[in-house]
Amino acid sequence: MKLEQLLTRINYTLVSGDTDIEITDVVYDSRKIIKDCVFVCLSGSAFDGHNFAQDAVKNGAAAIVVSRDDISAEGAAVIRVDDTRKALAFMSAEYFENPADTLTTIGITGTKGKTTTAAMIRSILEKGGIRTGIIGTLGILYGDKTIKTANTTPESYEIQKALRDMINDGCKCCVMEASSLGIKWHRTDGFIFDYGIFTNFSHDHIGGVEHPTMEDYLYCKSLLFRQCTTGIINIDDPAADKMIENHTCRIETYGCSSKAQLRASDAKLLSKPGFLGVSFNVSGKLNMKLDVATPGLFTVHNALAAAAVCSHFDIPESAVLKGLEEVRVKGRVESVKVPGNYTLLIDYAHNAVSMENILTTLREYNPHRIVTLFGAGGNRPRDRRFEMGEISGRLSDLSVITEDNSRFEDVNDIIADIITGIKKTDGKYVTIPDRTDAIRYCIENAQDGDIIVLAGKGHEDYQDKNGVKTHYDEREVIAEILADMK
Repeated sequence: MKLEQLLTRINYTLVSGDTDIEITDVVYDSRKIIKDCVFVCLSGSAFDGHNFAQDAVKNGAAAIVVSRDDISAEGAAVIRVDDTRKALAFMSAEYFENPADTLTTIGITGTKGKTTTAAMIRSILEKGGIRTGIIGTLGILYGDKTIKTANTTPESYEIQKALRDMINDGCKCCVMEASSLGIKWHRTDGFIFDYGIFTNFSHDHIGGVEHPTMEDYLYCKSLLFRQCTTGIINIDDPAADKMIENHTCRIETYGCSSKAQLRASDAKLLSKPGFLGVSFNVSGKLNMKLDVATPGLFTVHNALAAAAVCSHFDIPESAVLKGLEEVRVKGRVESVKVPGNYTLLIDYAHNAVSMENILTTLREYNPHRIVTLFGAGGNRPRDRRFEMGEISGRLSDLSVITEDNSRFEDVNDIIADIITGIKKTDGKYVTIPDRTDAIRYCIENAQDGDIIVLAGKGHEDYQDKNGVKTHYDEREVIAEILADMK
């Protein structure tokens, strides 16, 4: 592809060289330079790609894209732009032949609920025969493929490559978690989302290299609604009006209030062994009763958002019903089938706040007991362990303390810190350092009506001990334990 074609939608200055040259790839990591690529110099809090521009040319780059005026490169084209991150997004879209023009794209922003809502949308659409991919916290997902990513919203090049790969795999739709930082750093630039969804807004990502203020955090999220055709807004959230300030899209609303265009009512908790969820009625554009296989009344808004966007697709209502009734989100209050009369869940809760949230939610289901298995990460602040111990001691009927990525610390030292927190409460506990043995203990001692939560690993498939990561998937561990018990 010609360099000039890659620059089609970018305002730039040609400092030196020629744009009428063939380019083999778009590269932003200097360690991945290939002959005749274009190297885009990104700047971050801990690095500056401009410092590697000369090396990139020496290693074969035919062109470099810069935002500084003190960079030159003999023998290569030098393109200067105002923002290299934004340039990378548009160049990547061109390089992969603008895949978003072919796919239906859905962007989800909000402090909480993005991963769950994305999974719900995918579940509904695939029940309706529409092959759908996801880009988000759990990675890049399509078909039976899972590609791990470093960020909830990956770099723009990875996004565009994923969109093209999804098309090649037969996908017709992509659901993307559009994080505030992903939007801020132009990772989602280069195309217009067909639909944008706002879930909710609360305190998060403030300070350091993230957002300096809550105002900046909210503003960055709101930019999605200047980058989509239809915005679907949780009207119940106090930040809803601010979120759509200066929007350029058509707005639709959902929620529980009478102002919502798609409205939920009569929400109730649903509970049976192996199934914790909610039930509610929907009125407006859709009129039906929905059962959702995700616990907690907060699930209502996530499911309503999914139903709202899926109502724009040519699928039967049965797809919405089945999609929500059977949805599974890996590592997010994920139910695992067991033969007994109890419920076994895997969840990513790995700090006091997330643990308190899930245990408080599960308590609403009036279980016989809540049994919480958890550990704490090594080489992390000790206060977290005290706090997690105290939360579990207060909200669990039994805490089973074990390992969880102890890294370079002795797991027994970590367990001792957790116990310090538990002893501030009257909570019962046992300690079983080996995580597999701890899971076996929970299953073998399960009682009718129990809810057992394996907290901390969630979607992770590894254990990190002594600097070595080894494969460890709790689903596989559970299957082996159940097989041994037959």
